[in-house]
Amino acid sequence: MSWSPLTQSHPYHWPLAGQWSAADTALLVIDMQADFLSPDGYFARMGNSLEGTRAAIEPLQRVLQAARTRGIRVIYTRESHRPDLTDLSPTKRARAESMGTPIGGPGPLGRFLVRGEPGCDIIQELAPEP
Repeated sequence: MSWSPLTQSHPYHWPLAGQWSAADTALLVIDMQADFLSPDGYFARMGNSLEGTRAAIEPLQRVLQAARTRGIRVIYTRESHRPDLTDLSPTKRARAESMGTPIGGPGPLGRFLVRGEPGCDIIQELAPEP
């Protein structure tokens, strides 16, 4: 029999500590922003289909509800930049511009990926709670 990672693996027991609790767990919600998901956002205005990305909203609403019910911390991230774009690297700026999506450029919901602009906000359907 030849060597295979599956035949040689030794999976660890889950959870690692032998116990699991909501206190040591978090749900990460990543980049669920209006410019990416809203029919009025930047990606929709560029002509991109939102069918695939918006399909994640309803299942994520259920996951959020379950996590909140169990007291699991919910952490949101947003791809965003300061209004003066001082935190935008030249490489990222060039890559975005080459794709036709200039970060900080005007969009239907304000400047694209700029903090404080409506397009940068998490969509209402998945909004953070206090």
